Amino acid sequence: MLVVREGLETVLFLTPFLVQDPVATMAGAGLGLAFGVLLAYGVFRVGLRLDIRKFFYITSVLLVLLAGGLLGYGVHELIEYGEAVGVDLGWWASAAYQLPFASGDLLHHKGAVGSIFAVMFGYNVSPEWARIVAHVVYLAVALPLVIAVYRRPEWIAALGARLRRPFVSAARARAPEPEK
Repeated sequence: MLVVREGLETVLFLTPFLVQDPVATMAGAGLGLAFGVLLAYGVFRVGLRLDIRKFFYITSVLLVLLAGGLLGYGVHELIEYGEAVGVDLGWWASAAYQLPFASGDLLHHKGAVGSIFAVMFGYNVSPEWARIVAHVVYLAVALPLVIAVYRRPEWIAALGARLRRPFVSAARARAPEPEK
């Protein structure tokens, strides 16, 4: 159903362009379809050789870093809101440090490279103390947990088995017995 919906949206999107310039629209649609098929084939070929465990380990670490950046940005926004309504947050709202990058530099959080780090990991040239503390505490808890789960020490496997045991035995008790 989702594929049909996406196809219908594509047709509805391309119809006005087809009326204005049919040749260019058909050429663009054909090129887009060809690129999509080539991309799908490439993903399929790479996916056959990809170590899924390592892929999800790396993407999990990146997601933890991304979530830490989002948390830091959320704390920054709360600080700005608090200041706007007149709440004095003291040293929590003061800058922890100031990096020596002007607003036009590449590494400033609004520059070309810095903005990528700002969006991905919460990078800022003068973060507040509350932002730093929230970010570090979150990373100190979440990163070791992700690493522990993927390294899978015996105690995590034992803990998982122990947590699943009541649910598995309850499900077995409710299941009807097979007929003989």
